[in-house]
Amino acid sequence: MEAITIVGGGIAGLALAATLDPDRFDVALHEQRDTLPAVETSLAMWPEAQRALGSVGILPAIRAAGSGFEAMALRDASGKALLRAEVSGVIGVSRADLLRHLDAAVPEPVARVFGAVTSLPETGLLVGADGVHSVVRRARWGPRSMARLSPYLALRGVIGGPVPADAGGEYWGRGELFGIAPASRYRTYWYASYRSDLGPGGIDVAAALDLTRRRFSGKAAGIGRVLVAATPEGTLAQRIWTVPALGRYAREGSVLVGDAAHGMTPNLGRGACEALVDAVTLAELLNSRPLPEALKAYNKRRVLRSQALRVASSAMTRLVLTESAQPLRDGILSLAGRLSRSAQG
Repeated sequence: MEAITIVGGGIAGLALAATLDPDRFDVALHEQRDTLPAVETSLAMWPEAQRALGSVGILPAIRAAGSGFEAMALRDASGKALLRAEVSGVIGVSRADLLRHLDAAVPEPVARVFGAVTSLPETGLLVGADGVHSVVRRARWGPRSMARLSPYLALRGVIGGPVPADAGGEYWGRGELFGIAPASRYRTYWYASYRSDLGPGGIDVAAALDLTRRRFSGKAAGIGRVLVAATPEGTLAQRIWTVPALGRYAREGSVLVGDAAHGMTPNLGRGACEALVDAVTLAELLNSRPLPEALKAYNKRRVLRSQALRVASSAMTRLVLTESAQPLRDGILSLAGRLSRSAQG
């Protein structure tokens, strides 16, 4: 049996371990923590990710645990809808629920190893599924591949109760973003982002939440209601890190998946989706082809698409969080909204 060591037991690592053929591979899955995230957040599962979940065998469970998206409104900071777009075929699911179902799908023969990875194996295939600060990428791709700190702070959380009436969507202000979306039928997922010099590590969540309340004070009423209900215990506050462009994800007996390969800003909501597609694509190729051929095909299938999404997400971040061009941006969005409504009759 061929040995595969997966470093990182998050979405990409679990999906890969769950999909590899246990009769062909001797798989070891390394994860630093043995518990689910303490703070709940929500993820959007686009159709490509749902197909990957179907390959893992957990799509029905995710559909049952999640909630569907029907429409997305882009609003200005006051809450006025600039543009409304239909969103079909997308499922919102709790990260904890997704990780729980992925974990349960991992076959019994996979060896679980908990704790920090202190040395990397010299034999077998090494998979870096360990996020933007990947030790595998740093060791095998070199110091130029190290994660880069953005100037943006991101806060996320889930509060009780459904999305307030006519408050859902994204609010684009001057250099700031606030989002409100369903986490489930009875819970609301919220997120905010803006420039900040907090961190990059050891961020005081209570202080970050207070700063966010002050920053969005006097803005849309829906934002205010969400932030009143938000608590430090139910909020995650992090600086946004990204991964520089990589020309290939497989080299010298190592391969990268998920954020370790293409960690991007969250503005397109595609990070978790692409991690799932990475993992299932790699597993299916390894299950059916010799190792060198599988890795070559993985590079061909995944690098160009995921790097294009990384670039597009960065461009979206600059658009959403622009400061000087905010009036022009809102004017264009408002015009697009009027033209769309006119075309619909």
